[in-house]
Amino acid sequence: MEKKLERKAAWELLTEYTKTPALLSHAQAVEAIMRHFARLNGEDEEVWGVAGLLHDLDYEKYPQEHCKKAEEIMRERGIDEVYIRAMSCHGYGLCTDVKPESPMEKTLYTVDELAGLINAACLVRPSRSVLDLEVKSLKKKFTDKAFAAGVNREVIKKGCEMLGMDMDDVMREAIEGMKERADEIGLRGTL
Repeated sequence: MEKKLERKAAWELLTEYTKTPALLSHAQAVEAIMRHFARLNGEDEEVWGVAGLLHDLDYEKYPQEHCKKAEEIMRERGIDEVYIRAMSCHGYGLCTDVKPESPMEKTLYTVDELAGLINAACLVRPSRSVLDLEVKSLKKKFTDKAFAAGVNREVIKKGCEMLGMDMDDVMREAIEGMKERADEIGLRGTL
């Protein structure tokens, strides 16, 4: 990696293009999960976290050009290719043909949709919290296609296969990552 991007600079870039609180919370949730998985894999937590934070950089302003516009913005700013590839890979098969190859890319591809499902599952819990969410409950929501219908479950399944991990394990670790940032992402609930 030639040019590591500091989290503060990444947040400033994200908030330049994203104003919606729900989208900012989603970016932070994905960042939290990515940081957690980086630790599990002995990787650079800052790099993985920033990749997660910036994955939907262009989504609010340019939904029809999602990933393509972000690539353009990031290149104009001289952002390292590692971040650009990761951002592009998260849209693999949906809005890009950039296949995830590195562990970071595969993780981001997998956990983006999963973070949305976890968030939705938390919001219908009596506690409205990620702190008491269990894998068993999340799996029930995963199999209910009417619940959080916008979450692409096939991406989650494919991502788990790419990672070579059981879906229960991916779900458990994603929940753990979000627990670490429960306050920031608004999922402490009543606990």
